[in-house]
Amino acid sequence: MPAGERLLDVSGLEPCEPLERTLAAAANLAPGEYLRVLHRREPLPLFPLLEKLGCAWRCQPGKTTPYEVLVWRADDPVAAAAAGEA
Repeated sequence: MPAGERLLDVSGLEPCEPLERTLAAAANLAPGEYLRVLHRREPLPLFPLLEKLGCAWRCQPGKTTPYEVLVWRADDPVAAAAAGEA
């Protein structure tokens, strides 16, 4: 796991738990940290909630799950750069 990365696997959880756990983890990101969320589907309802929380995100195909969502604080250029390279 790269420095600054926090991993959250919600791929086996039932709705609404993935959304709730992701929002809680995103709210607790430290400076320079980003979150890699492993998910079995594209969590479309999550994205506007992340933006309201002040986070930026990118959804991409996963290596071990169908989707990975990278989340970082929108005002954190260090985390944004690290997530961009992930």
